[in-house]
Amino acid sequence: MADYLVKALAFNGQVRAFAVDATQTVAQAQQRHDTWHTSSAALGRTMVGAILLGYNLKDKEKLTVIVDGNGAGGKIVVDSNGQGHVRGYIQNPKVALPLNNKGKLDVRGAVGTSGTLTVRKDLGLKEPFSGQVPIIDGELGEDFTYYMAVSEQTPSCIGVSVLVDTDDCIRTSGGFMVQVMPGATDETISEIEQRVQKMPQISDLMDSGCTPEEILEWVLGKENIKFLDKLPVKFQCDCSRERFEAGLITLGKEELLTIKQEDNQAEVVCHYCNDKYHFTAEDLQRLIDCL
Repeated sequence: MADYLVKALAFNGQVRAFAVDATQTVAQAQQRHDTWHTSSAALGRTMVGAILLGYNLKDKEKLTVIVDGNGAGGKIVVDSNGQGHVRGYIQNPKVALPLNNKGKLDVRGAVGTSGTLTVRKDLGLKEPFSGQVPIIDGELGEDFTYYMAVSEQTPSCIGVSVLVDTDDCIRTSGGFMVQVMPGATDETISEIEQRVQKMPQISDLMDSGCTPEEILEWVLGKENIKFLDKLPVKFQCDCSRERFEAGLITLGKEELLTIKQEDNQAEVVCHYCNDKYHFTAEDLQRLIDCL
């Protein structure tokens, strides 16, 4: 089944909630960047968080999540938009740390415990909205939750998960976000907190075949939910040869001449999807002639 995000209301509108199965999407990122297991988990969790945060963007609006911590993975950058398209990369894809003391992948070791989580939203205005919080945990679920509370003043609970198989392939990936609306009762908040504490790990639920709808039923109770909508989710990059040509032109005539004389060609690689674009000496000369 293709990846998708589901939207819902719960407790008679006191809560809105989202859950996503991003298994194939994160698998695509893993394959494109050939990430090792700890890097895969850190990048995948960031991708799931970006998908959840992008739930209400219009078609051409987009957001960028930048996790810049002191961990072994280095910087993580992920773009998401209102069409359910997501792309991303991790600075150091070849990170395979020993398991943590819970026997799980050491995402905190890849992300770090100090640094920043930044969200930039391009809403088509003159200036993009930007919010930034310190990394407080490094496992990323709590970090996204903290971002929502501090930067967007929306009390939330966010869970993000990636299960990596022994051959480094992505077995499952997904997560949920629950947002408490103004006027929600203490009883409702308390019930959700208790349910979240008692629920199994997201990765275990997904590995047993749970859908996004069923994950929200664990979090909120089947009897309390009204499902609203589904949004398909997939890895998609908007890079193109034309964009990279425009980028090469910005280097200027002298720099392009130097590249042509020294290398007789150029290869440009997209950070986000790892696609490669090759420019021959003739291509470079054509760009030089434009200047």
